[in-house]
Amino acid sequence: MKVNWHCFIICLLIIQTNYTLAQTTTVDLQTTYQLNISPTTKQVKIDGILDDDVWKTAAVATNFWRKFPTDGGYAKRQTKVQVAYDDNFLYVAFDVIDSGKAVIQTLKRDFGHDGQDGVAVLLDPQNQRTNGFFFVVNALNAQSEDQKSENGDLSWSWDNKWYSQTTQKPNGGWFAEMAIPFKSLRYDDTKTNWGINFIRVDTKTNEYSCWTPLPVNFNTHDLGYTGKLNWPTPPPVAKSNVAIIPFITASANENKLNNQPITAFGSAGVDAKIAVNSSLNLDVTVNPDFSQVEVDRQVTNLTRFNIFFPERRTFFLENDDLFSSFGIPPIRPFYSRRIGLDQNAQPIPILIGARLTGNVSKKTRVGLMNMQTASTASFAAENYTAATVQQRFLKRSTAKVYFLNREGLLNETQKQQTPELLYGRNIGGELSFSNVSGSWFAWGNGHKSYKPNITNNNYFINTGGGHDGRKFSFLFDYAQVGTNYFTDMGFNQRIENYDAIKDTSIRLGYKQLYNEIEYRIFPKKGKIIQYGFELGNFIVWNPNNSINEQNFNSSYFMLFKNTGSINVRYSYNVVNLLFATAFTNETPLPVGKYTYNNFSIGYRSDFRKDFSYNVNASTGGFYNGTNSEISGTLNYRKQPHLNVSLSAQYNKLQFPGIYGGNELFLISNRVELNFTTNIFWTTFLQYNTQSNNFNVNSRLQWRYKPMSDLFLVYTDNYFAAPFLKNKNRAIVFKLNYWLNL
Repeated sequence: MKVNWHCFIICLLIIQTNYTLAQTTTVDLQTTYQLNISPTTKQVKIDGILDDDVWKTAAVATNFWRKFPTDGGYAKRQTKVQVAYDDNFLYVAFDVIDSGKAVIQTLKRDFGHDGQDGVAVLLDPQNQRTNGFFFVVNALNAQSEDQKSENGDLSWSWDNKWYSQTTQKPNGGWFAEMAIPFKSLRYDDTKTNWGINFIRVDTKTNEYSCWTPLPVNFNTHDLGYTGKLNWPTPPPVAKSNVAIIPFITASANENKLNNQPITAFGSAGVDAKIAVNSSLNLDVTVNPDFSQVEVDRQVTNLTRFNIFFPERRTFFLENDDLFSSFGIPPIRPFYSRRIGLDQNAQPIPILIGARLTGNVSKKTRVGLMNMQTASTASFAAENYTAATVQQRFLKRSTAKVYFLNREGLLNETQKQQTPELLYGRNIGGELSFSNVSGSWFAWGNGHKSYKPNITNNNYFINTGGGHDGRKFSFLFDYAQVGTNYFTDMGFNQRIENYDAIKDTSIRLGYKQLYNEIEYRIFPKKGKIIQYGFELGNFIVWNPNNSINEQNFNSSYFMLFKNTGSINVRYSYNVVNLLFATAFTNETPLPVGKYTYNNFSIGYRSDFRKDFSYNVNASTGGFYNGTNSEISGTLNYRKQPHLNVSLSAQYNKLQFPGIYGGNELFLISNRVELNFTTNIFWTTFLQYNTQSNNFNVNSRLQWRYKPMSDLFLVYTDNYFAAPFLKNKNRAIVFKLNYWLNL
């Protein structure tokens, strides 16, 4: 294996630098920000009134710090928080000082905490800054919850039973109460100090605030900036937490594209969540059904490669950082959409699956998953295995290893005809370093794949690092991918190159370097709260070190006090096209070097208003032609029940002579009607001329009991041109019930 060893030298230098920083940089907020939790022998009534005896004596956390749009100084409107417990629940009470009517985006569950008045508690039971839990409630009691990993984003995919209620004060402001069952958490019942933070979103003043001071350049839910929750005695031992979720489905399908008659189908399955111990969880699914999952958002693809679509199935999203964080975007050894979905996002039946995730010690985290799919007319049955061990060291640094295996259950004829489908395996290891504050970071990793009859150029290496400061940030990343590096369970965007003349795909390895620098300025007065500049550079080399592609971009941005923003961007592009590529129905663009420039500008209005919008426009070169684009979204909200958004994108491609031109339209309409915090109706309408598809997806959800749902889903697909002609349609009913044992 030929490798550019200079990348490892760079990585070692970064590692040494960050090791030193990790020893010398400290953020010890927990010496100052401590809160004593109060025991109670009486179960707290969760009614949002705060008249229980324990709230009369429990310690109060207040004096919240402003976190956004600028940090430093106390929040304009303060919040008071108290925490208590009994044998079964952790209780949190919020007294929110406010005025006027609350700003609410939606009553829908798992909407998150952005863009609406709400409060949240961040819990780090291990107090190690690596894993935690995030519970959010908005002013009208719509809940969201998620597990939090050290560097992972929130997906709101983790589900568990907990309880809350809010009430509005007569003269403005509101109260919130939460009751979080201990059996829903993972914790060490001998540990008497937890990490904790409280977050307040005050949308009317466009202000985020936190109990502990937190720099503007970090997320509100960053685990590195928690205070300390002090227990007078070790917390209660969590009771057994076993949840069984059986479900039944019924559907009717009509496939006019293939002249198939209407067919009806019924099925049943079961999911289970089993707490093996206080920090390790087993998830099992038998005959899973994901018919209730939101449809993919359609996009216009003007690249030469496949588009990465996010995973939406909840079974794969919980603790997904254990597997999906390996590699870098868009080179991921593990991509869960390869399991149970074909390349057109059509389902492949999954028979059974199991996933074991959690901590086996304070510093060691593990993940093990196995999924078995059924055979179909087009696909052989397959078995997927993923395993990882992740060890924390220093304060916020991690060493990780993984193993992936896709095994095709082929018959003898298939083994002879398609030996490459017999198996695909990947192994790899990664080191990630961070100082305690998270402002300096670095990583390095190496990966290898295994396929029948392939023994060379089957590697992927990567290294990078950066700094995230209040005003100045930078990042660089270098990656090298061998031509024979396969990801049967993953996603590697650039490895396949389509030749439009030969109508075939060619695998070609590459090297790439990405770097960016950003500088932010925070005016003390005026309507602008932040503005700054960003420079970015992206270079791709072929295996022979010739340049494949280069993109340089510079941008200027402004954020306003009224939540509006503006962004101006210029990019310079060079492409050495190795294979003929088509963007129209005319002659494909020939092999050669293309140089072109682009200019774009975008504006977003005040999203707090009932009517808001954003608009973007760009123009400039595109290979040997031009591309003019305009896109935007109109939003209307009749809070808290109705949300309507209309998005549209128009591209006009024009190439010289025989290469032709093309006009592309993408229109997407979303209507969301929230009757209560338990009944939601969402409808998508998507019209895409590039994929020649018009899609209707309408979903009614009734949460008739905590974590128990009834879904009714209607989906319909048509050709977009030359006129709407039906391809297929279906209606699906699904009922599940969450049973705690």
